[in-house]
Amino acid sequence: MTNTNMTQGHGLGAGAILLHKLAKNWWALALRGVAAIVFGILAFAWPGITVVSLVILYGAYALVDGVFSIFAAIGGGTPAPRWWLAVVGIIGILAGLIAFANPVLVGLYLLIFIGIWAIVSGIFEIIGAIRLRKEIDNEWLLILHGILSLLFGIVMLVEPITAALALIWVIGAYAIAAGILMIALAFRLKSHAGHAA
Repeated sequence: MTNTNMTQGHGLGAGAILLHKLAKNWWALALRGVAAIVFGILAFAWPGITVVSLVILYGAYALVDGVFSIFAAIGGGTPAPRWWLAVVGIIGILAGLIAFANPVLVGLYLLIFIGIWAIVSGIFEIIGAIRLRKEIDNEWLLILHGILSLLFGIVMLVEPITAALALIWVIGAYAIAAGILMIALAFRLKSHAGHAA
């Protein structure tokens, strides 16, 4: 009998199983948060940075985030389906590699990609928070992160020219805020893992 079947046998619902798996891999979410904060700080620390340089910075972030999404897909226990995490991870890795290969060409397409990526990931984070609402207190952290991603993505798609002019500040602020929320959620999950052990 697998661990999942044993857990289900003890009467735990799908939300409890999901929470247990998330808590077990809390460190991966924390690392994603740290990567996002570092990216955001670099964007603010270099106010004279060009869009091309920012594309390269974003490429590094997308590459790291894509790798962590692939690991999450392999490990399971996330609000999003494994196949979706694998797709998001592959797209993130490809976006990072393309940004390194041709940063000038990527500039405009990157705005569209960032917008779509933020909207889709925000939707899945909100869905995940709704699924976890009976299992964890203050799931609003994940909901807030999802709403932040969703709003950010809409701004990127609706106002691409304005977004391009304010790209450094918008992306830097988004990355720092998202990173803080991810780390806060990761430590909540860590404390849950300690109680469950």
